[in-house]
Amino acid sequence: MTTYFGNLRFGFRYALGAVVFSVVLNSLSLAQDNNNPPEGFTALFNGKDYNGWTGGATEDPRKIAALTGAKRAAHEATMQEGLKEHWKVEDGELVSDGHDPYLATPRDYGDFEMWVDWKIGPKGDSGIYLRGVPQVQIWDPTNKEAIPLGSDKGSGGLWNNKKHERFPLVVADNPIGQWNRMYIRMVGPYVFVKLNDKKVVDNVIMENYYDPSIPVFKNGPIYLQTHGSETRFRNVFVREIPAEESNKILAEMKSDHAEFKPVFNGQDLTGWTHATDNYEVVDGAIRCKKGRGGVLQTAETYENFAVQLEFKLPKAGNNGLAIRTPDDVKDGAYDGMELQILDDTDPIYKDLHDYQFCGSLYGLAPSRPGFLRPVGEWNFEHVVVDGDHLTIELNGYEILNVDIAKVREKPIDGREHPGASRKSGHFGFCGHTDPVEFRNIRIKRLP
Repeated sequence: MTTYFGNLRFGFRYALGAVVFSVVLNSLSLAQDNNNPPEGFTALFNGKDYNGWTGGATEDPRKIAALTGAKRAAHEATMQEGLKEHWKVEDGELVSDGHDPYLATPRDYGDFEMWVDWKIGPKGDSGIYLRGVPQVQIWDPTNKEAIPLGSDKGSGGLWNNKKHERFPLVVADNPIGQWNRMYIRMVGPYVFVKLNDKKVVDNVIMENYYDPSIPVFKNGPIYLQTHGSETRFRNVFVREIPAEESNKILAEMKSDHAEFKPVFNGQDLTGWTHATDNYEVVDGAIRCKKGRGGVLQTAETYENFAVQLEFKLPKAGNNGLAIRTPDDVKDGAYDGMELQILDDTDPIYKDLHDYQFCGSLYGLAPSRPGFLRPVGEWNFEHVVVDGDHLTIELNGYEILNVDIAKVREKPIDGREHPGASRKSGHFGFCGHTDPVEFRNIRIKRLP
């Protein structure tokens, strides 16, 4: 993975990454037989037995993860007995008779890509659970009985979605009884699927089947699901996607690079004003000097805009995105608005108010916590400020969606927030004395 810094070659490197990805994707589709994984991938099935797998079912994986001691052991024993009864290996193929339990990885995955070959018979029904959540659909598109459910749309779709697209773009299934080759990539909640070299799902949000009110889980196991009919799998390979690669994918996915303009050149603070003495540029990133603070803001002002950036937190690090701040800003959270940037996982913050968690509109609206990457890794944030409508995505997950006009009338922290009534101003960083870093900062003006 090529490391990149700053914004000087941001668009070029992202474009190059897309080309490389396309070449690799096409080559991998021809190079993964006999359970030999492509470079960088790990084989989850050894072609001989299902050692290294456990059992699973359509059950909230959080409940399973919470089992301990004797209850955990009993659950595992039940699953292993079920696998012996309903799964076998035949001619280098994993074969299920169609009954529970499913095959499940014993470990969790966050962002990942995988390959899997599968074959079903007439009226077959199966799927791939991602992070323990159903599912990338596999079924017989010629099954007339299931047409009311959408079988004629083909395999590969996110069938359990209710709000986002659930059916594939095209029918790409091979004839029943033949092998199909499927590629799945999951970054944040976004799923991309190719079936037999045809794109069938193009970065669609996968919804949380177990609790639609929250995003799909950040981590979870992979299941090979069967549903009432014999299903065969082979060539099951997985590769975990590191944070910086995920960030590139998210940036490509969320923007038209012709519209997003870099506001940081990766070398110095040209184009930035106010507390410039309290910040420095290190390895292509803007970093607040330790023990220093104040608002560093763009020379330009913005009314309605979208901003993309990456940030990296030190342990217990604290900063914030300053939104619509005035020229003479003193306190970014109140003269303008502050979108919290904070290592809220650190024990020193155990007594935080909900409006202080990372991604919150400080003092006004709490974010959904739990989607920060570990300290020391780069996080990707996508913010849209459109009139009084504010949305924030962190590492692909929507963590805040709020009407500023409503929350500024009754601030949670009990203080007046005059900055929340501002319609335009500068963009910047709030300081707070910790060496938090920012890079690849790009802004798109909205009408």
